[in-house]
Amino acid sequence: MDLRAKAVAVGIETDFIDAQGHAHATNPAVLQAILEAVDHPSDHRLLPGPVVVRAGQPTMTELGGAAKLPVDWAISREGGQGDIARGQSAHQAIAWPADLAPGVYRVRLTDVDGKTDHSALVVAPDKAFAGTFDRVWVLTIQLYSLRSASNWGIGDFTDLMTMIRFAARAGAAGIGLNPLHALFDNHPADCSPYSPNSRLFLNPLYIDVTRAPNIPAEFLSEHTDNLELLRRADLVDYTAVAGLKWRALRLAFERFRRDGAKDDMAAFDIFRQERGDNLSRFACFEFLRHKHPGPWWEWPLEWRTPDVDRLTALRHGPDAREIAYFEFIQWLADSQLQQCCDLAVELGMPVGLYLDVAVGVKADGFDAWNEQSVISRHASVGAPPDLLNTAGQNWGLAGFSAAGLERTLFRPFRDMMEASMRYAGAIRLDHVLGLQRIYLVPSGFSAREGVYVRMPLAALLAVIAAESQKHRCIVVGEDLGTVPEGFRERLAERGIWSYRVMIFERNHDGSFTAPEHYAADALVTFSTHDLPTFAGWASGHDLEVKRGLGLDPGETDDQRRWAVGAFHAATRHGSSEAVTFSDAVGFLGRTPSRILAVAMEDLQQVREQPNVPGTIDEHPNWRRKLPLTIEAAATELDLAKLHDALGSRWRTGNV
Repeated sequence: MDLRAKAVAVGIETDFIDAQGHAHATNPAVLQAILEAVDHPSDHRLLPGPVVVRAGQPTMTELGGAAKLPVDWAISREGGQGDIARGQSAHQAIAWPADLAPGVYRVRLTDVDGKTDHSALVVAPDKAFAGTFDRVWVLTIQLYSLRSASNWGIGDFTDLMTMIRFAARAGAAGIGLNPLHALFDNHPADCSPYSPNSRLFLNPLYIDVTRAPNIPAEFLSEHTDNLELLRRADLVDYTAVAGLKWRALRLAFERFRRDGAKDDMAAFDIFRQERGDNLSRFACFEFLRHKHPGPWWEWPLEWRTPDVDRLTALRHGPDAREIAYFEFIQWLADSQLQQCCDLAVELGMPVGLYLDVAVGVKADGFDAWNEQSVISRHASVGAPPDLLNTAGQNWGLAGFSAAGLERTLFRPFRDMMEASMRYAGAIRLDHVLGLQRIYLVPSGFSAREGVYVRMPLAALLAVIAAESQKHRCIVVGEDLGTVPEGFRERLAERGIWSYRVMIFERNHDGSFTAPEHYAADALVTFSTHDLPTFAGWASGHDLEVKRGLGLDPGETDDQRRWAVGAFHAATRHGSSEAVTFSDAVGFLGRTPSRILAVAMEDLQQVREQPNVPGTIDEHPNWRRKLPLTIEAAATELDLAKLHDALGSRWRTGNV
């Protein structure tokens, strides 16, 4: 079998058409590197892939060409305690039982020649949770960017509670946030919320330390001046903030162990039991990561894999207290986020928290260490060249492998969904295109030289639908970029909402798509964290910034002026007044789309975007604070003007 045939056999696309209509044929060196990087499925497949059954509906699956009839099949539960259904097929298809409860099962097949195959069988509801509201709006914020009179130089969960009350009074249905995933606390400069250590746990930098039990009052008084300097700074000083928070939290933990209230101790124990093995392994990983320099594959040999016996001994050995500390700060973060969720419910917000989920994880982080058979560290997730990123993108993230997910019955993916939905009324899956095919860039190659690898889309959508219904959580798919034909239709058929960005919603002549042509099951917004704010876009400031950084801005000044003119024509209808953000809100407010997201940066007329793709240290990404404190925003923002622009989306606010 030649190289290309081998690649096709394991789901690698040897050529593709990019967003600009250009054909790309993958060179042999890249194919070889990807073949070595990705996990391969079994050589003898009696089924073509994971089986998907819609709950309560009859389903048949065609057998693979290698199957010799008849074929015996058996279905067992995830834990493997005996078979729950058996059968035999003398035909080239298997009819699955229609009475299977929603869940993920293992299928074992044996043909007449004795060949065996194992596959996953996903039983799921027809559609994801759809929500119980009509047309609403949510306020979106970058949590780190919040200024307040009490935080420690970075927005925290107490600030979030204040913003929830503000948004509820302003008639919003919820609050949208940047990813809250755990990052690397001993590398605070690596602050992108989209480059997580783990998507299963929270970033403890968002803890309001003053609400931790047993926090030493003397520590707060000793650092009053430092805290004030951190609050006043225009950029988040992650190193200084982390230094103070970790010192305070360690003091709080020591006092908690010695003098903790019984109710708090009981709540901590319950949290540890509920989070189970994943929390235990995460705490061990965090301890090991701080003890051993370098990525986990360079650690001492015994710790390069999460061996159960070794980790159990570690957790009960001399370092048990240190490991418990990492569980303690996760408990604090989880408890404070839960209080935010509870407050949104109490205030009657129909969406509540709208949380973001990163497309991948850092290869040297916990998730990649914990799931080495499912997450490969040898190729990075990215995107091919498009109009805005003509060099392509390498995000430096590791992604799931199709074969690994199937072998593990999608457990890592389900764990990620559950962690994301636990306190959310809606989530946004960043780069949802990766559910069908993931663009991988092997180590040592440029982003232009990546290749697509197919993923089990039907099974992943079924898992999402099941978790969505279980947690009553809407799922929005960020479907921007090189979108395969029919992809959005498949997501919609499973109840996954679309993500529509006004900047991109243009007709062939460059005019803006009329409001009535937007999808109903969609979240609409003017821009995103990776794109210019309204003030930056309307002034062309983002083009200046990119050129100053040596980046291709993707359009000329004349093209931008034409685009702003098209926006004026779409929203001002002949008026000579200058365009404003309220025009964008009014335009999007008229769409049938059920959620309209309004960014706090746009309400405060910020020109700088939170992140400029293609930069790391060249630009202060994920560091810039909002100009107004949350206390000042409550009185200085023109909510009456926003109310008028939102029209019928305005809800009667709660106090």
